[in-house]
Amino acid sequence: MGLISELWGFMKVRKKFWLLPIIIILVLLGALIIFTESSAVAPFIYALF
Repeated sequence: MGLISELWGFMKVRKKFWLLPIIIILVLLGALIIFTESSAVAPFIYALF
């Protein structure tokens, strides 16, 4: 949680709130990749991209 709070503090002080959607998308794509690595759904997800 230290990294998240430090990142939030950086965005709050420097007024870089436009970074938040980028970070959220990157986290969601990372979670999608991790989820589909060991799943039977993987061939269907990769067919979308």
